[in-house]
Amino acid sequence: MEFTELVDYPVTPGTLTEWIPTAPCDGANPWFVDARPSSFVQESRLREAHTDPWTGRESWLGTAFEISGPLDAEAFGRALNTWIDRHEGLRSHAGLAPGAGDLRRRTVAPGRVRVDSQKHGYRTSAAENCAHLQALFDGCTAPTSWPAFAFATVEPPDRDRAFTVYFAADHALVDGFSIVLVAQEIDALYRAERDGADPALFPVGSYLDFSAHERTRVGELSTDHPAVALWRGVLDRGHGQLPEFPLDLGELPEQPSAQRGLSAWVLDRDDADAFAVVCRKIGHGFFAGTLACMSVVGAELAGADRFDAVTPMHTRDAPGWAGSIGWFVGISPISFGVRGAGSFSDLVRRASVQVTAAKPASQVPFEWVCDALGASPLPRFVVSYMDLRFVPAATEWPDRNARALRSKQYTNDVHIWVNRTPQGVNIAARFPATESATAAVHRYVTRLRSLMEEAVGTGTCGLPASVTR
Repeated sequence: MEFTELVDYPVTPGTLTEWIPTAPCDGANPWFVDARPSSFVQESRLREAHTDPWTGRESWLGTAFEISGPLDAEAFGRALNTWIDRHEGLRSHAGLAPGAGDLRRRTVAPGRVRVDSQKHGYRTSAAENCAHLQALFDGCTAPTSWPAFAFATVEPPDRDRAFTVYFAADHALVDGFSIVLVAQEIDALYRAERDGADPALFPVGSYLDFSAHERTRVGELSTDHPAVALWRGVLDRGHGQLPEFPLDLGELPEQPSAQRGLSAWVLDRDDADAFAVVCRKIGHGFFAGTLACMSVVGAELAGADRFDAVTPMHTRDAPGWAGSIGWFVGISPISFGVRGAGSFSDLVRRASVQVTAAKPASQVPFEWVCDALGASPLPRFVVSYMDLRFVPAATEWPDRNARALRSKQYTNDVHIWVNRTPQGVNIAARFPATESATAAVHRYVTRLRSLMEEAVGTGTCGLPASVTR
């Protein structure tokens, strides 16, 4: 699934309808006090939003996808109600208590949330619909209020054609994997309401229960945990800062400015499979092979003698979390030397060692590590990898025109997402909105693509002299 901003999605003309959750009293307060804590990463996001309103806006993830046939509004509304009931984290809100520093949570019981609809216009232009969707999601996803998520539909003038569903939620409620689950679940629930079909969705756990579990688990850790030492080593090498993008980004804006982005399909399905075979023959995985190629890019284009980045990894450590909606993500540093490598295989092995070390480290919340270190460094170069080939209905994404969406960001960091899908490998990136940064990131991704293609064609990659000596 491609990962882009909303402006890059083919929004159509037609009738736009907002679908906004509410929790009506119906004679009794639907909210109950919930003692379960927020996860570490969610609490950090919530506190940051309360402290600095600027950082609390426009940090959402979303999706867009088509459903065939005319929109049955009543069936669609019931499907959304059922979906919200299914994922308890969407029926809950945590905020700072007045005059206190504690987060207090309230939750709505199943069956008490109702989604209200409101139509806007008829045969509205694509540009107007896109602007309306952007404003809706930017305005309705602040983590300081509930709901921090919203839906919309756009029905084309030809009502017999497919309609498009849009969804966005604050990052505190969802991660990237959650987003790719949405299309299949809502489509299945809608067809169940409209046609009586069995949605065939397996049970899922509550993100609120995961958060409580995480707090208990982390409460048993000590500050001599290996994850703390791993992060300390990275900060010592970076003089207190986390790794930055290896190519020169030029002069960066002092004031917050919306980042630019790119999205490119770098390998088709067959070439992705072939690249995986190359990595397996070396004895390691797809991500390690990709990181090895990235390390060559940094050495060639910037003279980097190490590969350094931060990588997100999922924390869905039990079957019950597999299909849950929530922010199940930890981060870990990835760092390995490039110089002295005798071959591409050597670089893949070095990368694989770091991926193996990153997995247990990512299960320790970065926020807890920061407290242990007495530091609050910000990630500056992030490389994410997800294998999405086996997500339910992933093979149907092209037919559904399904895409993962992200909001604008106003930072000077560089994020690169490598997503392996049934259709091939998509690389997306966001970066500072300057000509120098744009050129640097495009050069980086272009060379990364050519190296991956070289590995597919030859089974290896040639290394520059600066690496082998």
